[in-house]
Amino acid sequence: MMHSFGHIECDIITDGIVHFAGVDEAGRGPLAGPVVAAAVMFAPCTVIDGIADSKTLSATQRTTLAGSIRAAAVSTGIGIASPEEIDTLNILAASILAMHRAVASMDPAPAYLLVDGNRFSHDALPFRTVVKGDTLCFSIAAASILAKVERDAIMCAYDTQYPDYGFARHKGYPTAAHVEALRHYGPCDIHRRSFSVKALTEQKRMFDDERPTVRRTRGRGTRDTLSD
Repeated sequence: MMHSFGHIECDIITDGIVHFAGVDEAGRGPLAGPVVAAAVMFAPCTVIDGIADSKTLSATQRTTLAGSIRAAAVSTGIGIASPEEIDTLNILAASILAMHRAVASMDPAPAYLLVDGNRFSHDALPFRTVVKGDTLCFSIAAASILAKVERDAIMCAYDTQYPDYGFARHKGYPTAAHVEALRHYGPCDIHRRSFSVKALTEQKRMFDDERPTVRRTRGRGTRDTLSD
């Protein structure tokens, strides 16, 4: 775990760049829901105990740390790319779009970006990509936590709209229970039509927009039903 800037961030500060933001996303792998990005800019010498790659933390730890991050940050931003945008653009391009939206929403704005991974582009700001950045950079790890907490909240809200899929439990990832729900009910409005899993190969036409789609029904004891 980290508590303050790592060597990459310290090197940037040594080069005279102070107003930089860490950027990361959550939700590239799920079969459903948006991809969510976060950007975080801290003042030098910021200290928050327990910052780490969001995947290594419990939900309770992430929620607690998210509050500390927002309180300590100079600015933060959240960006979202919808399932429809993921299907239209592809998941990589949609992830970059979400990152751009996160950075654009920051006030004050950063002058430089540290971005997790090795694929990114930005026409207006200089940046550096960092493979495994969420384990090496304090600000990227903080962004990974904010992105994960935001996306989990979105998927829990969707769980109340589409209760048959268990989104609050698996957040859209291809667990056995999620795959079985897809087999039984077909995709709902937030499923990514361009995604599939090996276990569903024999039924991959369920993601064809010409097939019946799931609509919500109201009333006690009702389930999502298929309609043309």
